[in-house]
Amino acid sequence: MNKNIITSVFTLIIINLFLVLNSCKSEVKKAKLITNKEGTIKKVYASNVIPFFDHWKLILGDGSNVGIANNYENKDFFYTTNDGKSDWVVFKTPNGGDTHGTSNNTRTELAQTKKWYPKTANDKLTATLKVMNVSATGDARVAASYAVVVGQIHSADKHENEPLKIFYKKFPSHTKGSVFWHYEINTAGEDNSGRWDYSTAVWGDDFSVVGTDESTYPEEPKEGIALGEEFSYVVEVKNGIMTLKFFSEGHETKIFTKNLIESEYTTTADIPEQTRKLFVPIGQDGVERANAYAGEGCFFKLGAYNQTNGKSPNENRNWCSGAETHGGDIEKQYADGNYAEVWFKTASISVSDHAVSNEGYFIKND
Repeated sequence: MNKNIITSVFTLIIINLFLVLNSCKSEVKKAKLITNKEGTIKKVYASNVIPFFDHWKLILGDGSNVGIANNYENKDFFYTTNDGKSDWVVFKTPNGGDTHGTSNNTRTELAQTKKWYPKTANDKLTATLKVMNVSATGDARVAASYAVVVGQIHSADKHENEPLKIFYKKFPSHTKGSVFWHYEINTAGEDNSGRWDYSTAVWGDDFSVVGTDESTYPEEPKEGIALGEEFSYVVEVKNGIMTLKFFSEGHETKIFTKNLIESEYTTTADIPEQTRKLFVPIGQDGVERANAYAGEGCFFKLGAYNQTNGKSPNENRNWCSGAETHGGDIEKQYADGNYAEVWFKTASISVSDHAVSNEGYFIKND
């Protein structure tokens, strides 16, 4: 073959090889740039996952009030996560630490910035959530041990009692826990020390099912909810009537109603048997005023209100759990499971035109 032809062919091969390599190099650079661009992590805040934070102030597990929590996170108490399918808002709070207001219990919880009056209300709260942890320790005889409240209606006025608390509770050796809700009487008179709760089971047991001694647990509920299992609630108050709806895949949908402006507990004879068992023996034997929560501003709460604390059961057999708190050391409590953690996937709030500012509540309690 002619030497010039060979040289030309060789030159063409070299040129083509150079072009191919250069093209590949360019494509790799381009791919790397795309990867970098696509891989840029955009911070996902709770307000991106559930865009309703203009309606709430956030209380943290150290007792502080963050205020409106748009574009906010706190690595100890309030942040977002992804379970491989969905983004979730995490509310986490220890057994022991600084608390908000007069409560014995820590909370990482949203409190509504407005209050509404049950008689004229047309207000609604919805949520889909899963409880990921409840306290690893507590006294099994104490009804509040191993429990967390995930939604509330709270009064902003007078006694500041709670016409609704939605609980999740699971004993340490059980796979399934219970979901139940409470109505707390709005105690007649000026002395609120006789107030008590009445508990209604949704799935599993109610509040009154406790252990026979501090480390012996009752039978596991057959229709309960496991940690990490999703459920939803809808709370609606309209014209004085509270309607509650509970949903969970594989479980029966439950619906309840409660009149918030006409009491059914106005005499001692009206006190239910459950209350006689739990509260009357410790001196909480009050009656409710006839018009219940009528005339009082009420507001929603949502999050993780830990019901397990380190106070001695000798102080109150229903609410003082004697759980491990490591002297308030949050890191140690988180390390050995002495905390409550609740993840919310969706939530919504509807606020009526009759609602007014709830700032007075925060001024009194912050």
